Amino acid sequence: MASTDSLPVKTAQQMAMDGDQPPPNYIFNATTNYSKFGPLETSPPFAPVPIIDISCFFSSARKVDQQTELAKLRSALSTWGCFQAVNHGLSDSYLDNVRQAIKKFFELPLEEKTKYFRETGSVEGYGNDMTYSKNQAQDWCDRLFLRILPEDERKLRFWPQNPSNLRETIDEYTKKIKFISMVIFEAMAKSLDLEENSFSKFFMEERDVLQGRFILYPPCPMPDKVFGLKAHSDRSGITLLLQDPGVEGLQVLNDGKWYMVPVIRDAIFVNLGDQMQIMSNGIFKSPVHRVVTNKEKGRISVAMFTEPEPNKEISPMDVLVDEKRPRVYKTVKNYAVFNHECFQKGIVALDAVKL
Repeated sequence: MASTDSLPVKTAQQMAMDGDQPPPNYIFNATTNYSKFGPLETSPPFAPVPIIDISCFFSSARKVDQQTELAKLRSALSTWGCFQAVNHGLSDSYLDNVRQAIKKFFELPLEEKTKYFRETGSVEGYGNDMTYSKNQAQDWCDRLFLRILPEDERKLRFWPQNPSNLRETIDEYTKKIKFISMVIFEAMAKSLDLEENSFSKFFMEERDVLQGRFILYPPCPMPDKVFGLKAHSDRSGITLLLQDPGVEGLQVLNDGKWYMVPVIRDAIFVNLGDQMQIMSNGIFKSPVHRVVTNKEKGRISVAMFTEPEPNKEISPMDVLVDEKRPRVYKTVKNYAVFNHECFQKGIVALDAVKL
């Protein structure tokens, strides 16, 4: 794996700043595996992604409000596999501060950022995604990828010390995201009439994993030919995404059609991952999604992924398997690594673990 992997000669941000045209390995090619997800569309219709008031899932909420919102949640995850979470307890100004800290990192001089370059054969750190094959299509983005939890597994050499508040900002935001994630996992279980901890015990225990992917999508001179992020489904249980309020770019595939996800300034976009589709035996959907670029504007995103500890076995819940809905998926372990390799090869990981 390490033999085909390499760090970029120039990052996407450098190329954008220097006015370079994207190299051939960034250009969308209809002959690649990714063409099965359809052509690159920069302005499809907006997605009517459901908006869920997650304050209704707090213990202080009225039961009638909770039941109404649980029904909406089940419908959202069974159809779109994603939703916009509002009333989550984080203020607009706080979310703007998180975005600003990430933005300031990407605004640093290159020589400062390269102190945190990822190592060949490893995903963690600053730079590009790992390269698994010579023909791999590259994404027009720079990212800082950090394993945040368990805390004792942090590789602090990849955690920027500049801007000075970045580590503290990520740490504090992680605590808040962990609380919101727990609320969502418990609500998902209740929406299927399961015990409250049916999902959370696989994703929210002490040795379970939370990773942060902080991304800059620079302006691109060829938005109709270059992806910010290739089409894929997430490897996580759930992903909580803080979007840039300045410009849209995230798209989701639903019923064979691509839709643009609207940006709602005070919302956190919640995307279901493959491992929850497996556990729900296909009732919930893990949507294929991608990011397109913009010729005039760059954008940042802050994505937090919850994953089980790698040795945990993930399989459909027994109570969700019956004659009407036979078991759909195999038992999987260390699925995150498998999914990431499939993503870079243009393979749908969920298809590979079907019975």
